Amino acid sequence: MAAEILGGWAPIIRDLRLLPASGGAFEVTLDEELIFSKKAAGRHAEPGEVTELLRRRMGPELLDR
Repeated sequence: MAAEILGGWAPIIRDLRLLPASGGAFEVTLDEELIFSKKAAGRHAEPGEVTELLRRRMGPELLDR
């Protein structure tokens, strides 16, 4: 997932961290805003779902993959 995110928005991302959490938690935040929560959704993110949520907030990818 990190490669997918960096593949499109690397020029504007200053810091990207994937942090393990207990209990199978999976949360994605952007500028302290929760973008996706496995717990809230009750499911894993679908392939490409997190990227699409980021695209809606950050605009189209700046780099071709």
